[in-house]
Amino acid sequence: MASITLNVNGKDCPVTVSDLNMPLLWVLRDLIGLTGTKYGCGIEVCGACTVLIDGQREHACVFNVSSAVGKKVVTIEGLSPDRSHPAQKAWIAKQVPQCGFCQSGMLMTVAGAMNAGHHGAEIASECKNLCVCGTYQRVKQAVAGL
Repeated sequence: MASITLNVNGKDCPVTVSDLNMPLLWVLRDLIGLTGTKYGCGIEVCGACTVLIDGQREHACVFNVSSAVGKKVVTIEGLSPDRSHPAQKAWIAKQVPQCGFCQSGMLMTVAGAMNAGHHGAEIASECKNLCVCGTYQRVKQAVAGL
């Protein structure tokens, strides 16, 4: 057992983990209680687990919790307190989600691309997250104006 502190969504979160190689996803969901970040594939393919670490996109399903210590982790719950992030506004305007399972990962992927200074079609080409409902056209429409 190891006690560590993570900075998640601007708050210090002390946690005790059984293994420092535990994926960050399980710490976020099971120990901290932030369930917006989803488990999809566990092998960095679907993107449902995407979070921002120091502003960069990372897949929490394979990112070791020990690697997050001393960094700023942002989950969908911390993207904005009132859905005012430009990506969230675009998602709402274009009514992107259907079932919504993949949407937090997609939004975090888009936010990370925006943090990197990317826009429009460039963001759309980087968003390779999987969506069973097939909302890809609405995603492209939503990011076109970003």
